[in-house]
Amino acid sequence: MQSKHTFDHVVEEYDKYRPSYPKTLFEDIIRFSHLEKTDRILEIGCGTGKATSGFVDLGYTNMMCIELGSNLAKHTADRFRSVKEVEVRNNSFEDWDDADESYALATSATAFHFIDPVYGYDKVKRLLRPGGSIAFFWTVHVQQFDELHHEIRELYKELAPHLEDSNTETPDKVISKRKDEMEQSEYFGHVTVIEYRWKQSYTSEQYIGLLHTHSGHQMLQEEIRATLFAQMKERIDEHGGTITKQQLVALFLGKKHG
Repeated sequence: MQSKHTFDHVVEEYDKYRPSYPKTLFEDIIRFSHLEKTDRILEIGCGTGKATSGFVDLGYTNMMCIELGSNLAKHTADRFRSVKEVEVRNNSFEDWDDADESYALATSATAFHFIDPVYGYDKVKRLLRPGGSIAFFWTVHVQQFDELHHEIRELYKELAPHLEDSNTETPDKVISKRKDEMEQSEYFGHVTVIEYRWKQSYTSEQYIGLLHTHSGHQMLQEEIRATLFAQMKERIDEHGGTITKQQLVALFLGKKHG
């Protein structure tokens, strides 16, 4: 179970501990969409601006960023205050009303799953100009089965079994379902998936900080969450004080029909 509202309460931690997206991902989006620097970009669920910065850093600043969380929206607006072309709107994508159909690109980073896909893809299609592109990407959880992750998994089984990941869908299954969802909307063609993989090491404190930004952990009872995190930190420290996480981001690209 996830809640799209939990992230608004952990803005600083989210910005500090969530990994940034690879530069090559944004270069691939720009190449696929033939994006010009003056083209309009719609970002759905900008969060703390991690994906926003990927475009801005490459000189693509003509952005309309929609963010439901008021604290997140303020954070991102402050972050790009000196970039006058970047506009941040504190609103849900569902309620945000824009009759302008001139967007060359619609993008969303680990956020579009909170929107009903039937409604969401239809609205995105209406907002894109003819030949416009869609570029949605998600961080995908990769199960790991080394000794340390086995010990952490046992803690989940004891304290928060619904978060234990050994029976969750594999990355291939998750990616296949997202691709099918985009194709079944029938609004976008040339659907392409690109995967980005790397390993990232965290100290025990950094890893707990990362988990604290996940909605499933945020929704645990405070006592259970504190116990889980304390015991997890202890296990990581017993294994040398660091844990390595396999990172995977899947990018889904498509072109508007017509």
